Amino acid sequence: MGWIARSALASAVSNAGGLGIIETSSGELDAIREEIRKMRDLTDKPFGVNIAQAFVRDPDIVQFVIDQGVRFVTTSAGNPQAYTATLKDAGLTVYHVVPTLKGAMKAVEAGVDGLVVEGGEGGGFKNPDPVASMVLLPLIRSKVDVPIVAAGGIVDGRSMAAAFSLGAEAVQMGTRMVSAAESPVHDNWKQAIVDGAETDTLFLNQRHSPALRAIRTDRSEGLRFAEHNVFGDFGDPQALYFGGDMNAAIALSGQVQGRIDAVRPVADIIGDCVEEFHATLSGLADAYLRGGATA
Repeated sequence: MGWIARSALASAVSNAGGLGIIETSSGELDAIREEIRKMRDLTDKPFGVNIAQAFVRDPDIVQFVIDQGVRFVTTSAGNPQAYTATLKDAGLTVYHVVPTLKGAMKAVEAGVDGLVVEGGEGGGFKNPDPVASMVLLPLIRSKVDVPIVAAGGIVDGRSMAAAFSLGAEAVQMGTRMVSAAESPVHDNWKQAIVDGAETDTLFLNQRHSPALRAIRTDRSEGLRFAEHNVFGDFGDPQALYFGGDMNAAIALSGQVQGRIDAVRPVADIIGDCVEEFHATLSGLADAYLRGGATA
């Protein structure tokens, strides 16, 4: 989440018991260095950094991340063989984001410590052939032994419980955090997520890469059936993110926006998620394992 996953949002996640992640995909490494410094002022909890390989502009990005003293990295949008060994040799824990079983196997072979398994219902940059979390999670779990973080469609304790039942040990939230109170994006974008139905995202650029899942706007509707690679028509992200012009760029969002009905503080989102997660598991046990329905 370029420009979005910075210290204000990431520290709120870490302070609430999650693992905040700082972006590098904006390419603004001087600013990122400062954001990491701010993180250490804002939280004493663990946090990490993401390297979105398709957007790397500095060939020394790996050394940059190592030099910041972080201990956890997620890599995404690229070949896991490119950075994993160097990061691990420096003592970092590395998780790679994967949208397919083939990608998962390649990442495991590259030596990653874990996977972020991202279903096609999630927002943002996607595989042109999307696979839903309900299929992808148990498939990958049946083939690998490394820890799995589930992403795509996760918004609350019930979806977290579902992800765990499918083989995950943790969950990642994207759209839910873009719309959180501490997210730096303009209120227009947050409100579009809150107002959007589950059918109000479009899957763009499926004949090219990366594909994108985005909010239905005039801009995205105009690109819906384009034959060319629409990534070149992405627009001015900062005019969208911080200026609030919903047609200045492609506004990324997942289908789970249909389940988001308010802008809420990160601590409340995570706290309620964990509480509902435990209540869901307990309720299922009561209903099906402890004298409930047995049919």
